[in-house]
Amino acid sequence: MTQSIDMPSAMHAAAEGLLLLSPDLRIVDANDAFLQARGLRRGDVVGRPLHELFPPPAADPEIIITPALASEPQAGEARLRLALEAAGDGVWEWDVASDHFTLSWRGRQMLGYDESEVGLRLQDWAAITHPKDRERVYEEMMACLKGHTRFLASEYRVRCKDGTWKWVMARGAVIARNDIGRATRMVGTTVDISSEQETLRRANFDALTGLPNRALFRDRLEYEVINSRRSGKLLALLFIDLDRFKEVNDLLGHDAGDDLLKQTAARIRSCVRETDTVARLGGDEFTVILTDLDSRSHVEEIAEKILAALGRPYLLGQEEIHVSGSIGITLHPGDAQEPERLVRNADQAMYVAKNAGRNQFSFFTRSMQEKAWQRLKLIGELRNALPQHQLSLYFQPVVELRTGRVAKAEALLRWIHPSRGMVCPNQFICLAEETGLINEIGNWVFMEAAVWAKRWSKLRNGVFQVSVNKSPVQFLANAKSLDWGAYLSSLDLGWNSMSVEITEGLLLNASDATAEKLFSLRDAGVQVAIDDFGTGYSSMAYLKKFDVDYLKVDQSFIRDTTREGTSRTIAETIIVMAHKLGLQVIAEGVETEEQRQWLLEAGCDYAQGFLFSQPLPPEQFERLL
Repeated sequence: MTQSIDMPSAMHAAAEGLLLLSPDLRIVDANDAFLQARGLRRGDVVGRPLHELFPPPAADPEIIITPALASEPQAGEARLRLALEAAGDGVWEWDVASDHFTLSWRGRQMLGYDESEVGLRLQDWAAITHPKDRERVYEEMMACLKGHTRFLASEYRVRCKDGTWKWVMARGAVIARNDIGRATRMVGTTVDISSEQETLRRANFDALTGLPNRALFRDRLEYEVINSRRSGKLLALLFIDLDRFKEVNDLLGHDAGDDLLKQTAARIRSCVRETDTVARLGGDEFTVILTDLDSRSHVEEIAEKILAALGRPYLLGQEEIHVSGSIGITLHPGDAQEPERLVRNADQAMYVAKNAGRNQFSFFTRSMQEKAWQRLKLIGELRNALPQHQLSLYFQPVVELRTGRVAKAEALLRWIHPSRGMVCPNQFICLAEETGLINEIGNWVFMEAAVWAKRWSKLRNGVFQVSVNKSPVQFLANAKSLDWGAYLSSLDLGWNSMSVEITEGLLLNASDATAEKLFSLRDAGVQVAIDDFGTGYSSMAYLKKFDVDYLKVDQSFIRDTTREGTSRTIAETIIVMAHKLGLQVIAEGVETEEQRQWLLEAGCDYAQGFLFSQPLPPEQFERLL
């Protein structure tokens, strides 16, 4: 049985540029790395004297030159090994018949192992190959052994002595076969490519969550759309946006926000298959690509799993935070054929889910395109609403139940659009919050309400309190907030002439910055009311901590107070608890005399609703006083 030594194959397996020279310094061969680096073809260099390619005194430190004697294959092979070692490569050799595998000293040094720490069989080295790469590397090596590919070129991870994983590039070739063509010997090089892999990772993966970034997401979506066309299977694209993330990020700080995003990424990843793609586009926006689907029912199941996962409490430092997610879903090929259109569809569907109340998913429909256009148009018009004096304040009386007199008023924002007419607050307040316009609008509301409070206090010969709603967005660290205390001082307004209504959620996730703003309002003589109390995550601790003055019982509990039931029990409990804590209670949405009578008997302090009056322009409201 004979063996043939294939020296050119060994040389071409090297990662560095190599030239093989004859004794008279003519170029015998050049490997692919050399040719590719210089844009040359093999015919351009073979046979030429070395000095023609590199005229003195020119030198090229990247090129390793080794002499070769056709009559001395073993000596040439040794010189090639030395050249490869000098180039910084780890050199390996595998005797296939005996399964004897060796890696040079430099290769072991690269991984931190000495001569005795890894065995001399191929399977010993396979054992320290990353489990996710092992099967692929084996298949690539077998393809080279069987002659299906001329050279081995494989990137994979290897476990170093210190337990870390290092990316390497293994190049190799069969250099000896027996007389029936079976491979008997293989040699090659191993190069550390960790830095290249790190550069690639940074270009394609989000640094915070480790998920694919926007660029890689786009590539994968294009790839999966092509696969979907070929297979005929459905593809689903999900857009996921965290509800109220901006508030948490600004209220608790960016470190807490980053932690929330990392936990969210892990939760979404746990809800899908290994073959599906989860990516982070930026901020609190995530996407999921679900492939190889038979029906949309599987998509609904995944969306429900994701919502449930996001709805679980988050522990951020010492704080337990509650958020939710809104998901938009579009399908290929039914909704669109092109990746760009799928992205727009999913984005539009996500906004529909958010505007419908959050914590839900919505499938894309054709009508959403028109709604998305109308939404953008409304945002543009809202930017002009305040400068063009289209915003007005209406006031709803708050009645003292014991006496029946109008004791306070709640200021409510109205948008009188020149062509649309009266635009409902639930149509534009969320847009104002989303765009940041709420800060400018909120400051205007407070100043206008304070002016009317001063006027009506003078009319009453005593303090007449007006309450305004303050959005959680206005408490954010970067909000352009008016110094309300200084403004009240400039008006010489009486103590407790103003009240601010906030939500339970704001106090539940309150940061030091939020607390500071609330306390500054108290110091300026502004009272605090918790709006829609009982509908969120109620906590007695924050009522005491923030020195709350009023609890406003949500109208959903008031509706059924005239008959025995859970709502009546809850309303009764809130009234008793509030009084025990020294707080007063305001019932919202009172519409019948029976509701008013029950509230009076239950000890409720104040009430507002259509039974007493609908919200009125200030001039009409003044007549009630």
